Amino acid sequence: MPYEAIRVDFDAATRVATVTLNRPDKLNSFTRAMHEELSSALGEVVSAGARALVLTGAGRGFCAGQDLADLDFTPGAMSDLGDLIDKHFNPLIRRLQALPLPVIAAVNGTAAGAGANLALACDLVIAARSASFIQAFVKIGLVPDSGGTWFLPRRVGMARALGLAMTGDKLSAEKAENWGLVWQVVDDAELSSVAAQLATHLAQQPTRALAAIKQAIRASATQPLDEQLDLERDLQRELGASHDYAEGVQAFIEKRAPRFEGR
Repeated sequence: MPYEAIRVDFDAATRVATVTLNRPDKLNSFTRAMHEELSSALGEVVSAGARALVLTGAGRGFCAGQDLADLDFTPGAMSDLGDLIDKHFNPLIRRLQALPLPVIAAVNGTAAGAGANLALACDLVIAARSASFIQAFVKIGLVPDSGGTWFLPRRVGMARALGLAMTGDKLSAEKAENWGLVWQVVDDAELSSVAAQLATHLAQQPTRALAAIKQAIRASATQPLDEQLDLERDLQRELGASHDYAEGVQAFIEKRAPRFEGR
């Protein structure tokens, strides 16, 4: 379907989808319309049978969070922020985390506010060397949302999470990599190609196993060991009956590269 605030590209040969936030004049900041389009696009990606997704931004920034011009600043209207989060941001973060395929954020330039946490909601983050991450909420009297208070301490520890959230300071891509906030930093000119190569590689892997890995590792943050062991057992039992497990074992026996089909 046609979109205005985003672009969607699907490579049928590699089964890699790319969704580009496309409001470059506004640093790809979110409006309600953009949320609606992105929600539709994620459904389209799954329906098309994509086996990997790249999320990136057009122009000089990844995403500057919420477009304040799209909010109502009349007296009393700002109480609707909770409704905006409930209707748009929280469902987006939950959906990205639950997608049954690997999601790569290719962060070009600024990722600020909800835009920074949108990147962190993806499975892997590749950042251009010029990229930066800013928990800008405190600068307008707000708390990090879109999962920020959950992602940050788990990635960088309590002290650094509090520092980032309470100062709103800019974090460079290289420091974000050193702190474990992102997977990889690459030269700006290489960002698109590196993200595409990684997505193509993941799209050739056993998709159900990747989805189960996501589920298990995220569950480990809140589950005791006994429950985590049970989850591993249950996932292993399910995957043991999959086509890709049988193919992987057969390929190992035959000393050849496996041909996974994502089922």
